[in-house]
Amino acid sequence: MKILQLCKKYPYPLKDGESMAIVYLSRALRQCGSFVSLLAMNTRRHWYAGQETPEALEHYEHVWAVAVDNRIRLWPALRNLFSGRSYHVERFVSQSFAEQLEEILRRETFDIVLLETIYLAPYVPLIRQYSRACIALRAHNVESEIWERIARHSHFLKRQYLNLQARRLKRFEQMHIHDCDLLVGISERDVATFRSWGFQKPAVVVPIGVDAGAYHPDERSFEQPLSLCFIGSLDWLPNVEGLQWFLREVWMPLLAPAFPSLTFHIAGRNTPAWVRQLRLPRVYVHGEVPDAAAFLNAHPVLVVPLLSGGGMRAKIVEAMALGRVVLSTSVGLEGVPARHGVEALVADDAPAFVEAVRFCAEQGGNLVHLGRHARVFCEAQFDHKRLAERLLDACKAEANQ
Repeated sequence: MKILQLCKKYPYPLKDGESMAIVYLSRALRQCGSFVSLLAMNTRRHWYAGQETPEALEHYEHVWAVAVDNRIRLWPALRNLFSGRSYHVERFVSQSFAEQLEEILRRETFDIVLLETIYLAPYVPLIRQYSRACIALRAHNVESEIWERIARHSHFLKRQYLNLQARRLKRFEQMHIHDCDLLVGISERDVATFRSWGFQKPAVVVPIGVDAGAYHPDERSFEQPLSLCFIGSLDWLPNVEGLQWFLREVWMPLLAPAFPSLTFHIAGRNTPAWVRQLRLPRVYVHGEVPDAAAFLNAHPVLVVPLLSGGGMRAKIVEAMALGRVVLSTSVGLEGVPARHGVEALVADDAPAFVEAVRFCAEQGGNLVHLGRHARVFCEAQFDHKRLAERLLDACKAEANQ
């Protein structure tokens, strides 16, 4: 099959969940015999300045990048308040992107046009005009739900603004989720949400997959003094919110005093100044690390203290592929059907985090067995090629109707 993948960001470097989800799926589709091309917005926030296609994207037949300035600006944001439209979506409407898409569709024929996130839905009419391809919408999250959760944890004025934008985004999702031919959900829960909105077209669940064989667990960290780690993009609000809560409510008052030898290591892209300037006992800030797998391998436990968010976390799947113990909130584990105490540890409040860390400390070197169970679980649930085949089968079924 010939597939055109549309993205609202240039998916490189592979340092955040969205980029990893985009590239890992396209790579698996290529391994299944499909020919995949990429049309991506090259935004200021995720700008790729290179002239050559990076090696990580060489599996694509073609890669087109269109410069799009979607920065949040005060006056456009204020004008939007009186428009009734979603500002989250407006920022990804680009004439230059539409022109490049039209040119590609006039020149080439595709079997599938894969939209990565609902933010590409404004381009569906253009695709319909110039292509007979099956339009598959891959919903990485229930986007409005993320903003509803963030609003709940914001101060009054910010909460009012975010609630307004969340309502507008939800209306957009509820209206335009029906524009596609096939809905590709990251989790069963997300698809159930879309079904509750009245979506009746075909849908398939395709979580973020990995090639577990490319990940090599290093179990030596389980023999060392216990250490926790956090890794994630620190310009994504749910990550920042969760890390702040963990430091304020869990680490400082509870974990640091109770476990005098325990260390906590923080890594992530776009680390803000307040994180770099942390001076907390046994908290180490690494900034953006050159090798995420090496960072994860250095610590037996990955902490995912998310309070908001949606979809699923690629870093959790990577950590499991590396045989790490994942200690997460229920929100963080959405899309990952791991069982508490079997493939992961689940904690939804500060005391539960303390008990989970106490369990890890008491296990000592035996904690490695939980990590091994996590890897077996990952291989069974998130094999990237098997998931790509699931998507292709769903697209073929839709095309044959």
